[in-house]
Amino acid sequence: MQPSKGLARRARELSPSPTLALDAKAKQMKRAGIDVISFGVGEPDFDTPAHIKAAAIEAIQEGFTKYTPSNGIPQLQEAIAAKLQKDNGLHYEPNQIVVSVGAKHAIFNALQVLCEPGDEVLILAPYWVSYPEMVKLTGAQPVIVETKEENGFKVTVDDLERASSSNTKLLLLNTPCNPSGCVYSREELEQISRFVVEKDIWVISDEIYEKLVYGSASHISIASFNSDVYDRTITVNGVSKAYAMTGWRIGYSASPKNVAKAIGDFQSQCTSNATSISQKAALAALTGTQEPITAMVAEFKNRRDYMVARLNRIDGVKCQVPDGAFYVFPSFKSLLNRRFKGQVLGSTAALADILLNEAKVAIVPGEAFGMPGYMRFSYATSMEKIREGLDRMERILDSLEV
Repeated sequence: MQPSKGLARRARELSPSPTLALDAKAKQMKRAGIDVISFGVGEPDFDTPAHIKAAAIEAIQEGFTKYTPSNGIPQLQEAIAAKLQKDNGLHYEPNQIVVSVGAKHAIFNALQVLCEPGDEVLILAPYWVSYPEMVKLTGAQPVIVETKEENGFKVTVDDLERASSSNTKLLLLNTPCNPSGCVYSREELEQISRFVVEKDIWVISDEIYEKLVYGSASHISIASFNSDVYDRTITVNGVSKAYAMTGWRIGYSASPKNVAKAIGDFQSQCTSNATSISQKAALAALTGTQEPITAMVAEFKNRRDYMVARLNRIDGVKCQVPDGAFYVFPSFKSLLNRRFKGQVLGSTAALADILLNEAKVAIVPGEAFGMPGYMRFSYATSMEKIREGLDRMERILDSLEV
């Protein structure tokens, strides 16, 4: 018999990741022999480049399989610092870099050392599904700031002003954004940076999709504007998306020295170091050829353009063209008063369930991102599967009763 005290409240109140839950259900159906096409979990369908895999193999062969410094191997810290200087105009010393087990881990660490009960954290909706839960695990309160489709799903300073209070401790910023794909311009980020400085709050800038931008869009790091916002920013990035290395689990944070030390100390008591072999692979990713990124971005753009055009041809669906990441976030609001086999849809969550069961297509509903009425489609899958998946979905949507 288990102890009568039971699980801790934080465990009882924690919500599982909706994207991973959907992916698990889709994979279970696949194992049962069902042909499911998934637009769900966000990871590139490209293979990790050969030179990166070769670096990991070499590390194994050389016996680089022991503990490393908790904050990361010095060579990788130096390479990350050089990358941030070259790509983002950010000067960090290697001791300001903490290598973690993915960008998610880096964000979790930063929240843990900065937030406590009574604090409020501004989260912009639509948001990545893990943000609110990670904030709750610190004892702080997530404050959801809704954005509007007509603003490109971008927050305004007026929105932030209305949502902030004397308890606001931190802003979670994600550009390019998962799930909307929006990319904040220099002017928009300058306005947000002034808000951060005036309110004297922290900002965690999640830049994991930095390399995946299209057309005239460009990625800007908010910490690059001036020393005031730099001193209040924890910049988070990693190798997962740009180098097709999701399973290698290498992310990092760059922050003021006192914050970096706190993050390093915290991580040392939790995970110790990120995997030694993966760190060597990440080093090869950052210092080797960047050509695979160029090829991947070009293919993603083709898929994005096709998917947006197809979705906009479907009656009742409206889809903006995103500037970054590998997602589209169309509106299905016009369809939610329709019926399927006599059942009123009511929500995009209900529609997603119907599409998975009836069309064998996995799509994440907007409820998971704090934005009901929308759906997130990942185009990190082959064009063949995109065409077939959209064909299947369209057949179900065409059968809806008005």
